[in-house]
Amino acid sequence: MKFGTPELTELETVVHDAYTNIAEAPEGDHPFPVGRSLALALGYPPSLLNSLPGVAVDAFSGVSNVSVWADIRQAETVLDLGCGGGLDTLVALSRGANVIAVDFSASMLARARQAVQAADRAGSVRFFQARANLLPLPHASVDVVLVNGIFNLNLDRAGILGEMHRVLTPGGRVYAAELITLTPSKPRMPDQASWVA
Repeated sequence: MKFGTPELTELETVVHDAYTNIAEAPEGDHPFPVGRSLALALGYPPSLLNSLPGVAVDAFSGVSNVSVWADIRQAETVLDLGCGGGLDTLVALSRGANVIAVDFSASMLARARQAVQAADRAGSVRFFQARANLLPLPHASVDVVLVNGIFNLNLDRAGILGEMHRVLTPGGRVYAAELITLTPSKPRMPDQASWVA
């Protein structure tokens, strides 16, 4: 699969396929939790979730309620980087922002478009299928960046951070969340048999 850039790496292909499967069948079996129960567990208010189209809530797969606590102001331009099914996009739209929703899964973008149309907010959002480290946006064009759990899924974290910096206006803000481990994992040792000459 191409997005006007080099072929996807092996990791990108695995991530792309996992999120495409979530977009196309959120009720299916996935390697991590998705949907309303996850959003509730992460602190999205039930009243907020009830007000949003199910097409966005059902495929939610973030790691935090980043859009709930982010400072998003009327008429600002918000980049929802890794927008998924559009839940955080809709929260930003509800605050009067203009949103740029970016994801590299066409199926997730289709779901986000459906969610925005169902919420009758299509005039305030633009969608782009792109990698997070190769954004099709002008320099200094975004006031706020929302990132809800994409750094662990991409080896080019420096490229993502560089692109976020490039597209932010002077004084712009980034609200990001990611899963981390508090203790290092134990290194895996090779099978003892492989040590024998």
